[in-house]
This record gives sequence, C-alpha cells and structure tokens, in this order.
Amino acid sequence: MDRTYISEVRSHIGETVKVQGFIENLRSSKAMAFIVLKDITGKLQITVEKEDHPDLVDTIDQLTGDSVITVVGKVMANDYVKMGGIEMIPETIEIESIADALPIVRKEIAATKKKKAVERSSIDQRIDYRWIDLRTDENQLMFKAQTVMVNAMRKYLLDKSFIEIHTPKLIAAASESGSEVFKVDYFDRNAYLAQSPQFYKQMAMASGFERIFEVGPVFRAEKSYTNKHTTEFTGFDLEFSYINSFRDVMHLEEELLKAALQAVKDAYGQEIEETFGLPVVVPETPFPVVKLADLYKGLEEDFGYTVDESEKGDLTTEAERLSYDWVKKHYNHEFLFVTDYDAEKRAFYHMRDENGVPQGYDLIWRGVEITTGAQREHRYEVLKKQAEEKGLGQDVEFYLEFFRYGCPPHGGFGLGIDRLTMLLVGLSIKECMFLFRGPNRLTP
Repeated sequence: MDRTYISEVRSHIGETVKVQGFIENLRSSKAMAFIVLKDITGKLQITVEKEDHPDLVDTIDQLTGDSVITVVGKVMANDYVKMGGIEMIPETIEIESIADALPIVRKEIAATKKKKAVERSSIDQRIDYRWIDLRTDENQLMFKAQTVMVNAMRKYLLDKSFIEIHTPKLIAAASESGSEVFKVDYFDRNAYLAQSPQFYKQMAMASGFERIFEVGPVFRAEKSYTNKHTTEFTGFDLEFSYINSFRDVMHLEEELLKAALQAVKDAYGQEIEETFGLPVVVPETPFPVVKLADLYKGLEEDFGYTVDESEKGDLTTEAERLSYDWVKKHYNHEFLFVTDYDAEKRAFYHMRDENGVPQGYDLIWRGVEITTGAQREHRYEVLKKQAEEKGLGQDVEFYLEFFRYGCPPHGGFGLGIDRLTMLLVGLSIKECMFLFRGPNRLTP
C-alpha cells in the first residue's frame, strides 16, 4: 500500500490508508491510547481502544515521543477530535525507530497544578541537536516559506530570460577586498573560499550571457557575533547587461521582491502571522529612495540621531536600524533604497559618475541591509585605475582581463536568503538557517 500524506487523509474518510511520521504526542491509559502523528504536511490523531485491539498493546507500550511509526488504518470523521474532526482507527502499527529521551526542550512547557514550568533550551543548545529542533511546526513552516520565496524569485527571472549559472567557490585570489576570506590548502598553493560570485557574474556579462542569476554558498571570514551575521550563507545573486543606470537594477530588485513576498503571502501568509506574529506585507512599488546625506539629515530631525562627519560616508548600524522608523513615518513602507555613498566605502568595481559618486545603492528592509547593488564599471582602463586606487591591482588581474575584449554596460546585486528569512519571521539568523555557521560554530 502506498503512503498517504496526512494533509490528504481528509479525502479518504471511510477508507483504509497508510500514514507515516513522528509521534508528537502520546497518551496511554489502561483502556485507551491517543497518538498524535506528524509528517511534513500535517498532524493526525490515532485512536486505539485497547480492548478492541489487544494485538497493538505491546507495540504501544514500547512507543516514546518522537519515535517513527507506520500506521495502517481506517480514516473516520469524529466531531469531538480537535484536529480537523478526523481520526484514524489503526489496524497495524509498525515501529520504524524508537527515540531516546530528547536532550533538548524545543518549546517552553507551561506549569500545571502538578508540574513546574520547563524552560526552553537556549538556541546554542538547540543547534547542538538541530535535527531534533527542526521537527517543530515553526521551523518547518519557515523553510516551506523560504522554498516558496526562492522559487518565486527563480521563476520571476526565468520568465525574463535569465540563465542560471553555478560559479566556482574555490578561487585563486581573494575576491573583492582581499580581506575577510577563508584561506584553504590547494595542493601546492593557497586558494580562497569565494566571498561572492561577483567576479564570475561579471565574466558572464563579458561572455554575452546578458542575464544571469545564481543561488549558492557564500563565505565571509568575519568575527561577527551579531544576530544577523554568519560565516557561510546562501546567496541569491544576479547580473544583467545593457542597463541605462543603476536605477534599472533597483527597479528589477523591487519587482523581484514584490513577486517573492506575494508568493509567500499567498501560500503561507496567514500561518506566518499566526505563528510568528508578523504579517507578510507585499510592498508597493516603486520603493522609497533617499540619498545617504538626506537620510542622516532626516534621522537627526526626527530622532535626534547624529554621527561624526567622518562616519557620514557610510550607513552606521544604528542609522540602518532607525531608517525603518523613518521610512515607516514618511512613506508607510518597509523597504528603503539608500544611494550616494562615498566612493571609499564602495567596492572598486562600482561605476562612478562625473562627480565620483558611486552608482549604486543599499536596500534596507525592516531596518536591516539586505542588498548592495550597483551599475558596474565595464570600461577596462577606468576599472583598472579604480582597482589600483584601492591597492588591488595585482590581486584582481585575472578579473580585469574579463573587460579587455569587450563588455556591455551591466549591473546587479546579491541577496542573502537566510537574512531574508530572518526578517520575514522576525527571528535571529541562528534560528533561520538550516545549520548556522559562525566563528564558534562548525558542527553539526
């Protein structure tokens, strides 16, 4: 007999089906046993009257929470059952795996008249046993929503004739800045883990691919211990040719994110709001845009926030956080494009205008930066000069070669999938990654 997912059981009332999953809850008395079975699609109550099924009693007595079982039985309607008004009366229960007592508490357990409250294990304890922690409804909902989000972005780009590529993560020279990279032994020489696919995205532009994207791992050797930094994450990067300015890049990103959040809202919006207390807001386009200097002026006027002149060429962490309050107040919007950064704070490959202003932006969502995007400098001599200004001439010599033999004007950006998920549900980055990697975390 083929397996039936629990979400499909309702359409089989009166029929005998096979279900499989983890035991989420188990109550057993002398006369009755109630098993709540969970698979990735839902939950089902298995009801056993022991007098009617003496052959199942020994099996039930062996069961523990989180054990895995296969149950064949008849699906019945029962208005008294809280889980959707249906239950299963089992004919057979097969034990697939018996679970030991769990080493973590996944959720806080409230106090009763007979028992004290049980505190939830810390996030680091739960990451030690992440595969157990991931069995919760909340965690599984988060990754279902992430899947919908990434799929929607991929579909949006494929519908616009983008090509998906897969660039190398082992590189010969430290990408972009030469810092914050992981060095690895590569036979008789050093190699580095890529900070981003940036150089190879641009190589694809020089290859005439015109429109590309990639979903893949990104490595950052940062000793950061914040709720939004990690040493390895999944990036969603894209690049496209024949743009007129960086505003074309901004427009594509806002439409991409609108499509992604609409898809998430349609699929899981209600569940996300009920579970995490945050509505999925589909943004209006165009997104608000502000120059960096004007944002600092606005933050001072509205919130009394000031920084030293030496810091005004970039966005401080506190200014980033306050920008959410500012954009909500002035635009009633969750997203904000910030433009006109100082050239010394931007990558050497960002195009600059006649005044030396980088032709790029940061995108802030809910007070957290999610993107640095830009029009790239595609002219060989200009790009070479800008690299030399940053002291990167020799380190990026292989990259500069991409532009010696013709390259169209182009631009792009990158998004961190894990950070997007974090902001979607309002948790820390550790909670939102399948497996977190940080300066002190390399297992499991």
